[in-house]
Amino acid sequence: WNKTKVTIHHVWYYGWITAISTGVGVLPFLFISELNKFWMGISNGIAGGMMLAASYSLIYEGASFNDDDDASQRILNAFGRTIFGIIIGILFIIITKKILNKYDDLSIGDIDGVNAQKMILIIFVMTLHSLTEGIGIGVSFGGKSGTQLGQFISLSLAVHNIPEGLAVALVLTSRKFSKLQAGLWAIFTSLPQPIMAIPAFIFIENFVPYLPVGLGFAAGAMLYVSLFELLVEAIDDTSFIITAIISSISFIFMMLAQEIVKVSL
Repeated sequence: WNKTKVTIHHVWYYGWITAISTGVGVLPFLFISELNKFWMGISNGIAGGMMLAASYSLIYEGASFNDDDDASQRILNAFGRTIFGIIIGILFIIITKKILNKYDDLSIGDIDGVNAQKMILIIFVMTLHSLTEGIGIGVSFGGKSGTQLGQFISLSLAVHNIPEGLAVALVLTSRKFSKLQAGLWAIFTSLPQPIMAIPAFIFIENFVPYLPVGLGFAAGAMLYVSLFELLVEAIDDTSFIITAIISSISFIFMMLAQEIVKVSL
């Protein structure tokens, strides 16, 4: 597409790529009945490293933001707005986790035969889980570097969604759901990503000075999920050394991939 102009259609398209990638997590169950925890840890380590790279890119883009028409520079520079966004993003995830922890007894497998009220509650919990990722996709496509950064962040989230879909599949297949049903429910949990990406992109495009805040918000949320969820789980399922090596390789690979994307566009 045009190197400088990103449209809603591009954001919608990439949002769906990240959502559908969640269903890829079901594929291992076509060949095996149970997945070894070690390999679950490896996939979480890879996803964690990729999300750290994505967070770094978002922070760098937000902190280096420069617009001649940006009057808000007099009040708070781009770096300060990015840090503010990071804090909001981390707080958002912490608050969301507190809400989710109230419903620890709910599982996706309970959908079969559950009453309407509980079904709505489960949908709400799923929506919260993917909300930040959708905002991150939309925000990353804003600004002058939107094409490259948006593609990079979408790729990172798509890879991150695979072990997430794997986790959903583990629950569902153990409850006698078919592999097709497990795949569809896995994709369903990520539907907020394309849906939330559009309003986030429209907002950032029309209120450009908020771009560093938005990029910081997405980075803060990804940092928290990467450091305190994905990598912690990877260490539990493998070891600290293995996780450190795998996530470091993943981080370096994604940084190189971003450079390749920049050169090719």
